[in-house]
Amino acid sequence: MHDLSRVLRPRSLAVIGGGAWCAEVIRQARKLGFEGVIWPVHPKAAEVAGEQACAVLGELPGAPDVAFVGINRRATIEAVAELARMGAGGAVCFASGFIEALAEDARAADLQAQLIEAAGDMPILGPNCYGFVNALDRVAVWPDQHGMRPVERGVAILTQSSNIAINMTMQRRALPLAVMVTCGNQAQTHQAEIAMALLDDPRITAIGVHIEGFGDLRQWEALAAKARERDVPIVALKAGRSAQARAATVSHTASLAGDDAGAQAFLDRLGVARLEDVPGFLETLKLLHVTGRLESNRIASISCSGGEASLIADMAVGRDLEFPPLTQAQRDALGAALGPMVALANPLDYHTYIWRDAPAMAQAWAGITGSEIGMTLSIVDYPHTDAADWACATQAARSVVQQTGRPFAVAASLPELMPEDVAQELMAGGVVPFAGLNEALAAVEAAARPLTVQSAPVLLPGQSEADVTLTEAEAKAALAEYGLTVPPSCVVRACQAVEAASHLTGPFAVKGIGLAHKSEHGAVRLGIGSEDICEAARDVGTAMVLVEEMTTGTVAELLVGVTRDPAHGFVLTLGAGGVMTEILGDTVSLLVPSDRTAIRAAFERLACAPLLAGYRGKPGADMEALLDAVEAVQAYVVANAASVSEVEINPLICTADGAVAVDALIRKASS
Repeated sequence: MHDLSRVLRPRSLAVIGGGAWCAEVIRQARKLGFEGVIWPVHPKAAEVAGEQACAVLGELPGAPDVAFVGINRRATIEAVAELARMGAGGAVCFASGFIEALAEDARAADLQAQLIEAAGDMPILGPNCYGFVNALDRVAVWPDQHGMRPVERGVAILTQSSNIAINMTMQRRALPLAVMVTCGNQAQTHQAEIAMALLDDPRITAIGVHIEGFGDLRQWEALAAKARERDVPIVALKAGRSAQARAATVSHTASLAGDDAGAQAFLDRLGVARLEDVPGFLETLKLLHVTGRLESNRIASISCSGGEASLIADMAVGRDLEFPPLTQAQRDALGAALGPMVALANPLDYHTYIWRDAPAMAQAWAGITGSEIGMTLSIVDYPHTDAADWACATQAARSVVQQTGRPFAVAASLPELMPEDVAQELMAGGVVPFAGLNEALAAVEAAARPLTVQSAPVLLPGQSEADVTLTEAEAKAALAEYGLTVPPSCVVRACQAVEAASHLTGPFAVKGIGLAHKSEHGAVRLGIGSEDICEAARDVGTAMVLVEEMTTGTVAELLVGVTRDPAHGFVLTLGAGGVMTEILGDTVSLLVPSDRTAIRAAFERLACAPLLAGYRGKPGADMEALLDAVEAVQAYVVANAASVSEVEINPLICTADGAVAVDALIRKASS
């Protein structure tokens, strides 16, 4: 771990280079209120942006706490090496053309290695990054304009995109931005490592991370553990959901999992909620700043319009949110506040009888809150023409929080109808001012996610690429060694099927050997009697066949698969199985290893979960046997992590008293 204390809270700043970018660093530092010394370094200029310059680094009066290195990439390496020798606290490397440019320049990787070597133990941000703004300590090491202002406490955001960072600093949503850090290509100092350093500051109320790629998974696990310890929530804006599924796969699992399943499973494992867009990301951070995590996903809504009540109810469909029916205590409180003319429900249309009467509005709004409600939202849009008549809503909302102490929000249905000054007034009273209903619901859903039990470290995969696909019989035999139940079977030449199957009990399944997708080749025959084995073996069309006993008493057919994901570990996919697997698309993804509690919870999230529990009087599946089967697959993967690429059981036949793998596939490296 690098010591970032001098970098993020410097008393001296060196700005190396000339031109508009470096001059702007100095202007932005002074504009935000930086009171430390600034030392420009320029070979020709006597001063830069009003500050007296030194010609070379060696002329500086001391080692700077942080340096902005705004020169070309080769000169950057030389400057970083000299800064490290001087004992500088760290550097922001502005130049591009390092590993992010590898596709265009084959020398880029070597240059990045040289930069890392030059830095040694001295931390660097970037390269290819803007730097950071610390509004808590009035420090900006930033070569462009930004929208941040000094704050006493607030949220921190770390991005891998400087342009997205600039845009987010320009938000007009009253979100108190305490720190904005751009991480660039993270040559040396990891995004999660910077976030861990920020967790040491008690003024940071929540952390948002914009992630393009995770990189070192162990760093993220350490960050999540420290955030739990500090009770600081983390949310993510993760790119990559639209990436194409892997092309070089032969299993259903891999095509279902795609490239994003591992990322989502990793975030779930870390207990980090994921947002889909920048507005939802910022509104979630705002909510977390005001209230912290929510106790539950049970919400209430109150508005003076039936249309708005219907709208928010419809918009919540498909989200993990619940509008519970009103309790008797809520009905009594609302009845006392509103009288008999209002039909009581959740969401509630309270009409306009009490508008302009702030105490009466507060009484009604407080009435729909309660200990069983995680968040209450009052829908109010402030007009941009004359909002004087809406001051009662602001006053009422603040009174509700003062009276009840419960999480309460005022949500504008249109983002632009939550004025920044009103939002600041609401936040000062402990009210969450949401700019947009969709953003509000996304934020509440994210903040209400239960904090999962801390999991074991993910299993890291080996580097070997798969070049061998085991036959079904070989795969079953390998998995059976780790406790997986498979049907009694034999592998024989097609012409010897009758004799070989004499010690088995029919009916039989007869399958071709050496085909990845046997069903698509017509190489599977089911329910075959002893008298028809020879004909069935001949019809499947392969020289060797697998003959096995059929499993009866099926409750459900499931898929259990694992794919090697170099970026996230091993993705464990559980779902509805059989030949319709990809059409049904009913899957949940975890990471290996996952414990029985997490696996059971994953099965309960499937659309086919009612079949496992026993549907319409039919017997349920043997859940303990099902969990045993998944653990057996995981045990095989753990033991063969260096070489295995894919494992799939499809289908796993679940019965009332067992779970039997009737098909299996393993892809692995031969060495």
